[in-house]
Amino acid sequence: MTTEVKVPVLPESVEDAVIATWHKKAGDSIRRDENLVDLETDKVVLEVPAPTDGVIKEIKAESGATVLSGDVLAIIEEGAVEEEAPAESKDSDEEAKQKPAEETTPASQPKEDSASSKQAGVSGSASSSSAGLSPAVRRVVEEEKVDPESVQGTGRGGRITKGDVLTYLKSGGSRQEERVKMTRLRSRVAERMKEAQNTAAILTSFNEVDLTAVMELRSRYKEEFIKTHDIKLGLMSFFVKACCEALRKFPVVNASIDGDEIVYHNFQDIGIAVSTERGLMVPIIRNAHTLGLADIEHAIEHHATAARNGSIKLEDLQGGTFSITNGGVFGSLVSTPLLNPPQSAILGMHTIKQRPMVVDGEIVARPMMYLALSYDHRLVDGREAVLFLVAVKEALEDPGRMLLGL
Repeated sequence: MTTEVKVPVLPESVEDAVIATWHKKAGDSIRRDENLVDLETDKVVLEVPAPTDGVIKEIKAESGATVLSGDVLAIIEEGAVEEEAPAESKDSDEEAKQKPAEETTPASQPKEDSASSKQAGVSGSASSSSAGLSPAVRRVVEEEKVDPESVQGTGRGGRITKGDVLTYLKSGGSRQEERVKMTRLRSRVAERMKEAQNTAAILTSFNEVDLTAVMELRSRYKEEFIKTHDIKLGLMSFFVKACCEALRKFPVVNASIDGDEIVYHNFQDIGIAVSTERGLMVPIIRNAHTLGLADIEHAIEHHATAARNGSIKLEDLQGGTFSITNGGVFGSLVSTPLLNPPQSAILGMHTIKQRPMVVDGEIVARPMMYLALSYDHRLVDGREAVLFLVAVKEALEDPGRMLLGL
């Protein structure tokens, strides 16, 4: 009896998917609920598990193919699956299995005199491209796409050794290019970024914040916070709370444009930009204005982990009224972040640097961060943008203001 493996019902707003990775091939055995194939949409990666035990009879669509809900991906011949035999131990050093080229010369072969050796060394590199490569050398040549004729051999008879190929690569002799098709996520991010530039009138305002108070607060309560809430107290939760307070004061920054109407959101769903191997994702913390620091930290950790391991849900990436991106984790000193449409503003955090500041008439070193607010000037005026940044700055430099709602 055979069973068809079909594309599951795709999330709302997702029209199709691309086959990203097959984890089995025709003829392989598979167990029920074992992941058979990954489908990539423009937002998330969906795993398609096997519906039954059996053997893969046929693969209906190859990697890179575009599929729709209900399309048949594979055919499984149902049946019991035998336990896999333990894999035989392998020699960890492949070179130990293969004798170097210079040691493979038959004992009966006469040794060449120095003159003939030099002559062979001149011509050997050219002739070795078609023959004479040891398995280890051939593997490196194929993997690195090296033309053997470009490598000068130093082995006996001018043969190319693995060391010769590695030396050639280190010297920059191999100028390679590789073309890789954009992932659906990268393509979608590119579209949205270009859409933001083409649609919105983006302007960026800057300010700086002294993080002394926040860092002292974190240092004072870090151990107790972990014991009580089972999570570290990070910087991002303070920034989320500070932005929520500022958005409450300046609701236009939390609004969006829909046609010829302005949509004011009476809630604050904050997007947190997360860098993953597949590209940038912006999970949403719903109703962030109602959450405490611990709840925000848990939400950030949950979404970031799900985004990076590919298990994040589509609904966790949709919506959002305001976003925060932290280029400081990569060392960025200052930048101009792009909007995440249809949102009207995004806050950019940057690296923290000790800088000399004048405090009460004295020059002291303080942990300073540049803040950047990019906003849609069609909706947000410079006044609101600047005052918003000042409100964020004040909340972070005096965290007690957030507790008092000032």
